[in-house]
Amino acid sequence: MDINDLLQQQKVFFNSNETKSVAFRIEQLKKLKSILKSNEDSLYQAIYEDFGKSEFETYVTELSLVYHEISNYIKNIPKWSKRKRVGTNLVNFPAKSYIIPEPLGNTLVIGAWNYPYQLSLLPAITALAAGNTVILKPSELPKETAALMAELINSNFPKNYFHVVEGGVDITTELLNHRFDKIFFTGSTKVGKIVYQAAAKHLTPVTLELGGKSPTFVLDDTNVKMTAKRIVWAKFLNAGQTCVAPDYILVEKTIETRFLEALKAEIENHYDQNYTDAPNYLQIINTTNFERLVKLINQDKLYFGGQTNKDARFISPTILNKVSFEDEVMKDEIFGPILPVISFSNLDDAIQKVKDQPSPLSCYIYSKSNTTIKKILKEVSFGGGAVNDSLMHLSNSKLPFGGVGLSGIGAYHGKTGFDAFSHQKSILHKSFWLEPNLKYSPYSNMKLRIIKWLMG
Repeated sequence: MDINDLLQQQKVFFNSNETKSVAFRIEQLKKLKSILKSNEDSLYQAIYEDFGKSEFETYVTELSLVYHEISNYIKNIPKWSKRKRVGTNLVNFPAKSYIIPEPLGNTLVIGAWNYPYQLSLLPAITALAAGNTVILKPSELPKETAALMAELINSNFPKNYFHVVEGGVDITTELLNHRFDKIFFTGSTKVGKIVYQAAAKHLTPVTLELGGKSPTFVLDDTNVKMTAKRIVWAKFLNAGQTCVAPDYILVEKTIETRFLEALKAEIENHYDQNYTDAPNYLQIINTTNFERLVKLINQDKLYFGGQTNKDARFISPTILNKVSFEDEVMKDEIFGPILPVISFSNLDDAIQKVKDQPSPLSCYIYSKSNTTIKKILKEVSFGGGAVNDSLMHLSNSKLPFGGVGLSGIGAYHGKTGFDAFSHQKSILHKSFWLEPNLKYSPYSNMKLRIIKWLMG
């Protein structure tokens, strides 16, 4: 694959202005949705081969979100693409002012492995909806899903418009050597820094969807059983390989024992600790990540779970207790089915501990107290989150999804994503019938006083 030739072809096609047509964009999105729908069986099979993901979870956590976003854009592109009238100040009278959303141009989308369809296709769809061309580089780790996406897209769309490039780090590095008009990356903070540095050489704008250690506050006035139910689902979905999964729990000391018992009961109710081929539980993506995660299970702090099977890349839902911020498991994002629980007696101290860490991608609060909820929301910086639930904020396309600080730059989903892949072109449109002499020489004190009055 000649990357330079591919990019040049996309530049030529973008400059033909065809992608700026609203009708063209809608037609392409409908086509993509039809392709995905008609190949669902193949999509299910490929992701199952990569890490044992069931049809149910694939639809709920991947395809349903892709379909929803496509439908959302098809419905709203005509409105979001229109020029928008804004007010004009007196100093420019007579005139009108408006903003024209226009596509940025040639875009590069680098997807992540943990939700290979959703985290590759969603940003690509967003870029197409905004009128851009797209080169999509999916993660090479889930090789079957990457190969299938390449087959479906490359055989149905011209490469000068939408094309998948497969490969590993060498291919990503080569892509980043070229100048794009926008780069969208989903992955680790470590790799995000590399992408950001490469983009800076070309002054290319970026959206970075990264991660971090997302905390969950559990207060003593919560519904313990329901809290455990929602946290267990959110944490162990995708075997914990979710960038917005609850990374660790901060539970009020007075309910620690009850809460731990509720977590254990909830896990036992939904997961078989020894069954490595369960339809509602995934494998760890590869041996490297499996071995990394096993090292994080401190047997001295193991409260529940901890069963592993290297051949099956299986780690059972695991709870660690009496954990401190100095423990190894608290040094980096876990990205696996291990849940550390830390108790606290003073909320201010717990909040300060979180604030001492880099701003996470998500934060969750379980409490019935509006005062407590408002306090945490006000004092803790994070990308997005939920109160009395976890993960589900991602299902609302009206909520921007993105990080802050080391957990990311920029956001997408819905209108926010459309704007992320668009430039807002500002226009002042004047009439010829009147031209006040205020700004022209000769200058005078009277003119200056009038201008000061007009400009406020």
